[in-house]
Amino acid sequence: MKTTPVTTRASRRSTNDGTPSSRGEERALKLWVVMARAYGAVARHVERDVARHGLTGAEFGVLEALFHKGVLRLGEIQQKLLVTSGGITYLVDRLVAKGLVERRDCPEDRRVRYAALTTEGEALIRRIFPEHRRAVARALAGLGAAEQEAATALLRTLGLAAEDPPEGAEG
Repeated sequence: MKTTPVTTRASRRSTNDGTPSSRGEERALKLWVVMARAYGAVARHVERDVARHGLTGAEFGVLEALFHKGVLRLGEIQQKLLVTSGGITYLVDRLVAKGLVERRDCPEDRRVRYAALTTEGEALIRRIFPEHRRAVARALAGLGAAEQEAATALLRTLGLAAEDPPEGAEG
């Protein structure tokens, strides 16, 4: 008696253009979706927390960077927050208008501008940062300490590898 091989749904997966997809591609896509959803869920907690203080997440990021690093060039803040040069100008403009940040000229190079916390900005971030740290911890409490450390290590490895993908990995 002749048997017909069983074709499962997983073995028949294909892309929209009809080419079959590998298990590795499916696994990578699933990981991407899970990471994006997890990031979105945590980001919503963070955004709600900083919104209580009349700030966006990006504005909070500028204040936090200046609080922990001191006076920074706008380009340094831009790199830390992964925003465009226009984006950092807009963010700093908003924080200057709120009286939380001031711009400073560079005496050696007129092209360089610095940002620094004002007295009001420092007082605000000093007051709200501990609350924010607790809000982030609550948002990530679904993982225990060891799981958070493992996730940090895995995501760092992934990020570094994605910066320099192996040959043939990019489309």
